Amino acid sequence: MFDEIMEKFEGSPSQQAVIRLLLERGFSVNDEGRVVSGGIEIPNTGIAREIGVDRRVVDSTTDVILEDPELRRIFQNISQVPSLMDLAPVLDLTVLTITPDDAEQEGIVAEVTGTLADNGISIRQTISEDPEFTDEPRLYLITDEELPGEVITELRDLAFVRKIELQ
Repeated sequence: MFDEIMEKFEGSPSQQAVIRLLLERGFSVNDEGRVVSGGIEIPNTGIAREIGVDRRVVDSTTDVILEDPELRRIFQNISQVPSLMDLAPVLDLTVLTITPDDAEQEGIVAEVTGTLADNGISIRQTISEDPEFTDEPRLYLITDEELPGEVITELRDLAFVRKIELQ
């Protein structure tokens, strides 16, 4: 799906940058072509500044979104999920990031969460990036406690794990 969306903007890397930001942040586009998070409007100048494009690129991208029925359906229904990842250091939480070899493989979330549960590790939040919308999808797990070395080793030894990061 991500590739199909990006193909619609293949002639404009600047518009692709706008699309990527909207998807990454979970920003919607309302009927007036304004970028919103819930009911709060995000100024196009702020979006443009964030990704280093002109404000008119954001305007033209939202125009294309509203003109295309498939894009309109996607971008009028996308929403943001609050994340504990940025708060982890403040709340003394641990963030475990797993990058799989193949994010479309079945059972990744079940196997990782099962491994943590088997070791008595409580999970506060799990966020899984969709392989359809991200080039290198990751699985994020936020826990109340630091992970013991043997648990990290057990996770690292799972067949699908390419990379593990802790913060």
